[in-house]
Amino acid sequence: MIEFGHATHAGLRREHNEDTYWADAELGLFLVADGMGGHEHGELASAIARDAVVTAIRAGKGLNEATLRANDEILASPHEAASTLPMGTTLAALRLGAGYAFEIAWIGDSRIYLWSDGGLKQLSRDDSVVQALVDQGTITADEARTHPERNRITQALGVTPPEALEIRSLEGRCSPGMQFLLCSDGLTEELDDASIAAVLARTDLAAQECVDHLLLAALDVGGRDNITVVLVRFR
Repeated sequence: MIEFGHATHAGLRREHNEDTYWADAELGLFLVADGMGGHEHGELASAIARDAVVTAIRAGKGLNEATLRANDEILASPHEAASTLPMGTTLAALRLGAGYAFEIAWIGDSRIYLWSDGGLKQLSRDDSVVQALVDQGTITADEARTHPERNRITQALGVTPPEALEIRSLEGRCSPGMQFLLCSDGLTEELDDASIAAVLARTDLAAQECVDHLLLAALDVGGRDNITVVLVRFR
């Protein structure tokens, strides 16, 4: 049995919400996209990516191919050609298949977490300047949270040249008790992993209630960016 919840919010300092998401148990597809390029461009890029991935999955394609199609759709947009500012988006997606199989794919710094066996693990790896510094041992993960370059990403749909685009993916099998959390960086900039884990550990809360708690917690401590959260539970 699948239970899921979802929410998005512009945050407390932004007038517009450039995030978008999709949550569809029947299709088995859940995704979060964080647009960039300013109002209209960011909103459009994330919406194009969402729609392209949904269309490709409905046509029986895998997540990697669906993500590549999303990139092509953004690049082919007349708004992209007419503007001097590039428009792009991150993407974090989960696809559920037959026999409890799952597939995830991501690009950018929107994240995918797995809650399993009482612990939280980040499955995705941020395509960002600060993640590269963490990997090199130059800064710690805690320092990355407040680093002045923390919002600079190194990969994005519509921005990274197609020949340099690196879509990362993982496959596995689901089991009862697992939870997948997909979110934009508006959540993870405000809440650390321990705070997120404390909410997902709440067995007294429904999936939507967990999402609402996470969203409100991020707003309570600043809500500096758009915030989008999708939570998928297996019972």
